[in-house]
Amino acid sequence: MININQDNKRFENREAAAVLLVNELKKIIDKKDYPITVLAIPRGGIVLGDIIASSLNVKLDIIISKKIGSPDNTELAIGAVTHDGSFFPNEEIIEKLGISQEYIKNQISSKVKEIETRLNKFRGDDSYDLKNNTLILVDDGIATGATTFAAIKWLRNQNPKKIILAVPVAPRDTANLVSKLVDKTIILSTPLIFFAVGEFYDNFSEVTDNQVLDIMSKYR
Repeated sequence: MININQDNKRFENREAAAVLLVNELKKIIDKKDYPITVLAIPRGGIVLGDIIASSLNVKLDIIISKKIGSPDNTELAIGAVTHDGSFFPNEEIIEKLGISQEYIKNQISSKVKEIETRLNKFRGDDSYDLKNNTLILVDDGIATGATTFAAIKWLRNQNPKKIILAVPVAPRDTANLVSKLVDKTIILSTPLIFFAVGEFYDNFSEVTDNQVLDIMSKYR
């Protein structure tokens, strides 16, 4: 099931967007979906994840994937990696730019170290037990999709019951691609013209590490 409203909807803030996602999630979740774990992508996604998990009375956890940029333009994603080194490549860009496997290998190693540091800070370790859970992957929006694709690839390897993606906004092309990788999709707005996630929020203030730690402490 794909639930996408194709418009240019704006959101007051992350909290308001989360409430809208909760309303949609309650329409598609039933008893057979339990147990459920909400997996939020920090830092912005953790604000939404907290509201969704508390509203559904389920567990909240975090998942971190890091974008790997090209050698000449770090903003151009050639792929993304998760904490165990799983790499989701953008083969088209890698081939077009002739990026070496040595560069990719070095970047994966560097990003994995960064991810491990943040996982230890936010949740204590990097071990997960998600088998046979319904997983709700949450972020405050999707831009290029690289980190989302990597997160979904890793989650699929955890043998979940199903994966539901729930985000307020994503570019229409990216939304269509990512919806093919999960079992159910809720994306509230899929604009054709898209520059950055923050442009669709009236208040898109930075989420701090301390905010993430405060939220996660409620679920330990």
